[in-house]
Amino acid sequence: MFFQKAEWIKYLGTFTNSELKANAVYDAIKSNYVCLSKAAASLRSRFKPVVAWLEYKQGIWSFSKESYKLQYVTDAGGENIDSSITSNIYNVSDPEERDSFHAILCTLDVVIDQTNAPDTTEYTITTFLENINVVDDSCFGFVTNQSVWRYDKRALGPMTLDWNDGAISQPQLVLADLIEAFFPTGNYTTTYFRNLAKEEGVIKVGPEMCNRDISAPMEPIIVPCQ
Repeated sequence: MFFQKAEWIKYLGTFTNSELKANAVYDAIKSNYVCLSKAAASLRSRFKPVVAWLEYKQGIWSFSKESYKLQYVTDAGGENIDSSITSNIYNVSDPEERDSFHAILCTLDVVIDQTNAPDTTEYTITTFLENINVVDDSCFGFVTNQSVWRYDKRALGPMTLDWNDGAISQPQLVLADLIEAFFPTGNYTTTYFRNLAKEEGVIKVGPEMCNRDISAPMEPIIVPCQ
């Protein structure tokens, strides 16, 4: 599914007589993704973190059911929570539902919070904890281990994320980010994901950050992989 979107470059290449270049770019992206996934599989044999994509809206928490996001978790060496759990929604204003939701959170090693925010720069770990309506977070492994993430690290404006453009064209970077989130080394700087628990901020993306001639085609970023 990732490669279907990345493959658009082949389609566009036909309009500019750039088929050979487009095919080379696509092959490089796919090869890098496959290599990273294989590397993550070896890490998974030692530890397989339980991961959930969460979203908060008007007092309700829900789990992502988007198949491509769940596939990213699997390819990065993680484990998605059971689908019977993700089918439910949880109103944190209701004590019974809140307790059930918190019980699920206690089973997670990594949380990816995809809640929409009016201004991504103002969304912090405090915002997240307030939204889950928790007094004692001592059982939350993802808080203790500082593994609360959002994919809004690169933003073109308060609500415009590079995730919606760049991540589609370079899925290998998303995978590399998630591998670092699941199996942190400290030697890799994530592109799209920022760690709320470590108070990472948002990077404002603008034209001044482009370090190439606009007439030159953009080359894919290949992550070192063995």
